[in-house]
Amino acid sequence: MDDLYNTSSVLLIDFDLSPESVAPAFLFATLSYMVILFCNLILILTIVLNKSLHQPMYIILLNLPVNDLIGSSALFPQVIKGIMSDSRTIQYSSCVAQAFFIHIYAAGTVFILTAMAYDRYIAICFPLKYNTVMTNAHIMRMITTVWLTCLVLIGVLFYLLLRLPRCRSEITHPYCDNPTLLSLVCANTAINNIYGLFIVAFSQVIANGVILYTYLQILVACFRSKQQDTRAKALQTCATHLIVFLLLECLGLFTIISYRIKNISPHLRRFMGLATLIFPPTLNPIIYGLKTKEIREKVVHFFTNKILPC
Repeated sequence: MDDLYNTSSVLLIDFDLSPESVAPAFLFATLSYMVILFCNLILILTIVLNKSLHQPMYIILLNLPVNDLIGSSALFPQVIKGIMSDSRTIQYSSCVAQAFFIHIYAAGTVFILTAMAYDRYIAICFPLKYNTVMTNAHIMRMITTVWLTCLVLIGVLFYLLLRLPRCRSEITHPYCDNPTLLSLVCANTAINNIYGLFIVAFSQVIANGVILYTYLQILVACFRSKQQDTRAKALQTCATHLIVFLLLECLGLFTIISYRIKNISPHLRRFMGLATLIFPPTLNPIIYGLKTKEIREKVVHFFTNKILPC
């Protein structure tokens, strides 16, 4: 294995599958990826092709399936290849690219959900000012800020990583991310660790602070409202959003913390890491597509009139 040190290749840990379980694992991974691609593309096309959905809420929502496709496409091709192939070797550049886009996905999801919470806050707490505040220019500034923040934060993270020399070649994980790439380094990684914790703290303070404040204000506004239908719809929308956010937070934070706990099961760490990249991209389009009446109606209309005409 020494001949791989400081070369262009690294080794990923295999899935340790028995011959009988290779086919089911391949089918599960392939079908999962196909479901994620199909559902997210349908959600994207539905919003893009229907002018009635070109509203602030849906324009912000559009970024969520785009981000989910980035994360899933960074993960699944390599996982499927790892299941079907005996080769554990991956080009270091490909490994870094995979890790970069996985971290972009993680950061993007947190900030997009935060932007969606802010939009719902304005819509429910200040309905008369909504169209004045949430203009197209303001929406584009929000979206640009979300993506630029992700690119800058993650770009610096990987700049700090790539400046360090490597003296190891084996990654004890089925896919690449920053902590596993950092384990290949044979230099002082204190700056990297501090900056990594800074990103986590920064994103959590921003996301949790905004979401906690906006949802408390939304709850107060809902309970003060005398209109039962408005209250029920607002609470349903916010509950759905909160479930998605909490799911991501639980999976993501456990994965981050697990890297800093030495005696935790590596199998559990791998499972939670994969779950973070599988469950949210699968559930997001289903939850937002099925729970949002306007989107659901457009999807049903598209399939009944375009795909399956009478």
